[in-house]
Amino acid sequence: MIEKIAFGKTGHQSSRTLFGGAALWDAGQSEANRVLDVLLEYGINHIDTAAGYGRSEARIGPWMKAHRRDFFLATNTEHRTCQAAKEELYRSLERLQTDHVDLWQMHLLVDPAEWDTAMGPGGALEAFIEARAQGLTRFLGVTGHGASVAHMHIKSLARFEFDSVLLPYNFSMMQNSQYAADFEKLYCLCREKQIAVQTIKSLARGPWGNKPQTRTTWYEPLEAQADIDRAVHWALSRPGVFLNTVGDISLLPKVLNAAARFSAAPDEGAMQLMATGRNMQPLFT
Repeated sequence: MIEKIAFGKTGHQSSRTLFGGAALWDAGQSEANRVLDVLLEYGINHIDTAAGYGRSEARIGPWMKAHRRDFFLATNTEHRTCQAAKEELYRSLERLQTDHVDLWQMHLLVDPAEWDTAMGPGGALEAFIEARAQGLTRFLGVTGHGASVAHMHIKSLARFEFDSVLLPYNFSMMQNSQYAADFEKLYCLCREKQIAVQTIKSLARGPWGNKPQTRTTWYEPLEAQADIDRAVHWALSRPGVFLNTVGDISLLPKVLNAAARFSAAPDEGAMQLMATGRNMQPLFT
């Protein structure tokens, strides 16, 4: 079974590996049910999906009816105005077949102009605060991609004390000195304020570039179990962080298998050899 720890100051003990609902982007219902049943085998009790993840919410909803009390359920919106965000939350709740989510997140909040809109008068933040007051969500978070995301999350936390953040974290990205410095600053701030840190893209080998896309991930992932073990164990070796699983259902069992066997960080030399041997490249520069 996968370890459970406090998800920030929410009071929920979440499995350190969270199910990333993007894996169900174009899944049929029977296929989605089989994938979601695997979570029970590993003790996963936290699902992270999004309104923009294709069919994901609609596939999770029917399965979730029988499991709602056992799962911390998160979704998000990319809308930046109050009214649009509010309307999307209602649609998400309908697709997820629940009267509330546990965590509602502002998705991909990294563009400065969009940030100003979301955090300003009539912005999405107003919808978020209202939704929490109405019991439509219990907690609020912010997510993002890109090289500037850690810096932008720090800015977001200065504006409003969100309950969680989500951003890329892998060996390649942390070779970028500026990203690493921003990540460390954000991580320390979140530890101090008991804000949950969710990480994504742990399996990223690099951009697809001109290669044929053979997986449903938008980046080329590591595929061998030994490589996945190193990548997953490297991410989980940072105290307190959560690892969101890969957006490809065929790789999901390998990630869960690796997470269930985590005990210690891999040797730094082994990580460097893997990065060189697999020609790993940062997704964002």
